[in-house]
Amino acid sequence: MMPLDPGFLTVPLAHRALHDIAAARPENSAAAVQAAMAAGYGIEIDVQLSSDGVAMVFHDYDLDRLTDTTGSVRARSAAGLSGIWLNGTTEGIPALAEVLALVAGRVPLLIEIKDQHGQMGPVDGALEGAVARDLVSYNGPVAVMSFNPHSMIALRRLAPGIPRGIVSCAYAAHDFPELHSDVRHRLRAIPDYAEAGACFISHEWDDLNRPRVIELKAGGAAILCWTITSPEAESAARRIATNITFERYLPDLPT
Repeated sequence: MMPLDPGFLTVPLAHRALHDIAAARPENSAAAVQAAMAAGYGIEIDVQLSSDGVAMVFHDYDLDRLTDTTGSVRARSAAGLSGIWLNGTTEGIPALAEVLALVAGRVPLLIEIKDQHGQMGPVDGALEGAVARDLVSYNGPVAVMSFNPHSMIALRRLAPGIPRGIVSCAYAAHDFPELHSDVRHRLRAIPDYAEAGACFISHEWDDLNRPRVIELKAGGAAILCWTITSPEAESAARRIATNITFERYLPDLPT
């Protein structure tokens, strides 16, 4: 098990980078990444897979919300995605390799690997392999995580030197209507932490008092949380969590 770099426990992480659409910095954009670094924050980003097997920095499965184009991200090539402007910009969807080159180890970088099949089940390893290949020569504080524990189990084999974590939550039915109740019940217990060789979780902030979270913390797991949007929520979350993922306000930096 590889431990997190200490920076992940001290520097607040900008959720989908320091995005602000009014300032022409869409979520997961190069502009938002640059803004986070300029402000001294760490960065959390999401990755999806292109049709030709490239890890792309984008949150949604579909293009509709964040661009003026429709359709599935996975149906487009990396070159095609890079030519689709993010809303309010002339900036295309970046590949993970581009963001890695931009960050270049200057701040902690947390990469969330999105579940590709909708049921948090076994993975084909395509996205995980693409991420592992991009990270081979990366020097700097980096970690990977996913709601889908199978993704982290795959990366334990594909990139054993990269710290891994589980994204976790209360798995309320209204938040995950696509998941069978048995799947939600199982994932709620974070049962695959050990098999994934994880060293941290990133948990829903207002569910941090869950007994399983407390148990993992007592066992040495680093506890991050998502997504904090106010100083008041940050204060409450830090009673259990060591660090936060944030958006819509600017938390204090460590002194």
